[in-house]
Amino acid sequence: MSTIAENSAQTLQNGSDSIMNDVHESNGVPTTTPAASSLRNVLITGGAGYIGSHTVLSLLLTRKYRVATIDNSHNSFPTSLKRVEEIARQNLPENPTEDDILSTKVQVFEADLTKEDQVRNVISTFGHGGLWGAIHIAAYKSVGESNEIPLAYYENNVVATLILAKTMGEFGCHRLVYSSSATVYGIPPIVPIPETTTLNARSPYGRSKVMSETILSDLCRSKPDQWRIISLRYFNPAGAHPSGLIGEEPRGRPGNLLPLLAHMAVGRVKESTLNVFGNDYPTHDGTCVRDYLHVCDLADGHLYALEALEDNSTVFSHPDGVGVGEKEGEGKFRAFNLGKGHGMSVFDIVEAMKKATGFDFKTQVVGRRAGDVPDLTADPSLAKKILGFEAKADLETMCRDLWNWQTKNPNGYATSD
Repeated sequence: MSTIAENSAQTLQNGSDSIMNDVHESNGVPTTTPAASSLRNVLITGGAGYIGSHTVLSLLLTRKYRVATIDNSHNSFPTSLKRVEEIARQNLPENPTEDDILSTKVQVFEADLTKEDQVRNVISTFGHGGLWGAIHIAAYKSVGESNEIPLAYYENNVVATLILAKTMGEFGCHRLVYSSSATVYGIPPIVPIPETTTLNARSPYGRSKVMSETILSDLCRSKPDQWRIISLRYFNPAGAHPSGLIGEEPRGRPGNLLPLLAHMAVGRVKESTLNVFGNDYPTHDGTCVRDYLHVCDLADGHLYALEALEDNSTVFSHPDGVGVGEKEGEGKFRAFNLGKGHGMSVFDIVEAMKKATGFDFKTQVVGRRAGDVPDLTADPSLAKKILGFEAKADLETMCRDLWNWQTKNPNGYATSD
């Protein structure tokens, strides 16, 4: 999801009149506040996107949170959140409480995260201290594109993070889960990659994530009694929710391998041959190796990180915790890899998708792509030890769920928006 938009902030509410009251106005659009609810308000940026929508669902299914999202539909579809609500309703207990029902409703805000006034308009609707925490997912995310328009990446990814953190602090919210990336490591000296690896990103996208992590770490050091931030350096999400109701649907031609293969197999991308960027890397078949994890596992990782921001959490006192740099000091900033710990090459993925789809993909090797690194495979042991995170789904499941999503939605969300 991009945070650059033309629209001013506005709220779109999905509410239930029987359990909502105290209607008030924000930016001229009615919003509603739940009566005596025990649910915690959590804001998710980029909530309508691929990772965001699955993360929203992960939180809704706990029935502990009232989730609000900021998105501008630059690379996402609002329909995803309607379907998230549908899944959440299907999973309600037989005799749901009012809070159970309320927890299935997503508060949707449209705003530009690089515009401070718009972000303030959104967060102010919760009042001072009314927002329990936030998950910041919204970002530009293409390594290749970031080399072509680096300033846009620094503005969209770094400036938006600054504004969000600043505004959260003004309104008494000091808990944040930050969505970082494995690209912060560049070409790592050790594979699988531990969190202690020096950050040495090789693309503007990766550097925008290093900059944002550094800023957030400095913030935690400056106010050690207030801020609690966890950065998730995740690797390559794949698959879709097994219901087939939500999945990856980028606007335009997919930039990531798996959705591109799915679009080729379903006929949306007409090219019959996949370009493979280099086959002379020091990997088992010469193509780049990446660590793929199921998007539902990744979404649960965001939930585990959010729960680790509790006041009584032991995450920040754990002796094995890792921050940014050699010494974290007293700040409550920690970083975790989210991955399976098992890398798969481009050709491995193509073969797995052939099996899942029955489509006979053709490939041709072309030159290397700027910013790509040979092997990004996680060492996820720290996240398992401290957060309890584990990416359980295998590649076959990821490809099966992706193809289930794609065949049930051959044109993605487009027919609904």
